[in-house]
Parts: sequence; structure tokens; C-alpha cells
Amino acid sequence: MKVSEIMTENPIVAEVPGTRTDVLKLLAKENITGVPVVRATDRKLVGFVTRQDIFMRPEEEQLAMIMRRDYPALLPDSDVIDAATHILEYNVAHLPVVENDKLVGIITPTDLLIVVEKNEDPTPVEQIARSTCNPIYEGAPLVVALATFKVAKVNSLPVLDDEAKLSGIITDRDIFNQSIVDGAVVMSELGLTGGANNWTWTGLRNVMKLWYEVSKIDLPKLSVREVMVKNPMTVFNKTPAFEAARIMRKNDFGQLPLRDSRDNLIGMIYDTDVISTMVKSD
Repeated sequence: MKVSEIMTENPIVAEVPGTRTDVLKLLAKENITGVPVVRATDRKLVGFVTRQDIFMRPEEEQLAMIMRRDYPALLPDSDVIDAATHILEYNVAHLPVVENDKLVGIITPTDLLIVVEKNEDPTPVEQIARSTCNPIYEGAPLVVALATFKVAKVNSLPVLDDEAKLSGIITDRDIFNQSIVDGAVVMSELGLTGGANNWTWTGLRNVMKLWYEVSKIDLPKLSVREVMVKNPMTVFNKTPAFEAARIMRKNDFGQLPLRDSRDNLIGMIYDTDVISTMVKSD
């Protein structure tokens, strides 16, 4: 199967010259976590920028100083196995697709899940769950959760109760929910002018962490328990890879907690773990 068969055509882009504010507006309005960067004069692909790139340089305003140059890309005729290989090798969540140096599409791990599903790979997920699992106690303060995200370099944490049983899952977006933060204030302080019609709350949470870093405000003294997603969907450790791919694709999940026969948390499986079955060695 070729990349052109599953890629998203005409993706949303940022332009250089441009600013951090330009990108934040796109992330908030379109509910996305990263965009290809093209040159305004000829639409040539020159890099890529994600919300994580912005979080890592919260004081920088010029897009050219924030974006990643020499970013990996594929051709439309590339095989989907090449796409999986690139995502795993370069540890990226988006791959631009170019033709004659011009951006024509983008591909993500989510796009590749359908390939794993169709291949009906029977590999048990316990054999491919290589990503780090960082559980957190449900009584931990939000500020501890945020620090854990930053240190562990993950965007989601499984949550354990007093019995060390899985009770929920929390993402870095859950910390900044509507009951905690005034979206209009965030938009104003980040310089994202425009009414509510220009952004969704789901999209705005993509940029909340930057607002927190820049404003240096204190998070409310709430516990993880109060904002986590309770009773999350899980997969059994013997579940075949193609079934995990189906669950992730249908529910738009990037990760799933992994449990054993006694219902104990034993890990997390991510979409990148699942697509690794496409490139496993013989």
C-alpha cells in the first residue's frame, strides 16, 4: 500500500515568515498538535512545528527559531512500511508528504492503524508494548501530575487508587479543563485575539501548557482524581495487535492501559507500539 492511499491531503500549514502566535491560533482553532511549515513565497516545505516545540521554547516568538528544520518527509509513492519506519526511527507523530519539494499531504500513526487492522497481525500487545509506563496516584496534586508529564516526556498517565488498581487516566490536556481555566483569559494572555468562534475548548487545551509556563500561575489545589477520566477503556495483555489498532482507531485513542488476567495495570500501549508490527524483523 502506498502512502498516497491513506495520507491526509492538503493539510493545514504554518508559513514563514511567521510567529508563535500564528501557530498557536492554528492549534487552538483546528484542534491539532503540530503543523508543517512552508515558505510563504513558493509553498516549499521548510520544517515542522509541534506544540511540544513551542513548550520547550516558551519565550521565543519567531517561528523560524522554534520549528524543526531537516524534518523527515516521504514521497506519495512511498510504501506505508516506510512511513511506519520513519515514525519509529525519528520518533515523530507526523510525517509530511512531498512531491517536487511541495507539500501534498501528511501521515500520522493514526492513519497507519488501519493497515495493522487489515493485516490482522496476531501478535499479543504485551510483546510490543515497549513504551514507558508512568503511573500516578489518584490523590496526587495536579502540579505533581504536570511535573511528571514534563520529566517523563509523556502526555498521558495511568492513575492508580489506594489498592494500586487502575482507576483512571489523565492527559496533559485534562489538567486544563473548562472548570479550572477561563479560556478567554488564556486567549488574551497568549495574544490570540478573536472570539469564541475562532477556537474550540478542545483545541484551546492544546496550548494551555504554554500559558501555564509563561504566566507562572499556580494550578488549583485539586487532585488528579478530580480531573482524570474515570474507568478508562483498557486492553488485555493477550489482545492481538490488530484488535488494539481497531480500538484505537475507532475511539481516536493514542494510547491504552494494558492489564493482566487479574486486572492489574502492567503497562501502556501507544499507537507507535502498535504500528511497530508493520516493521518487525523476520
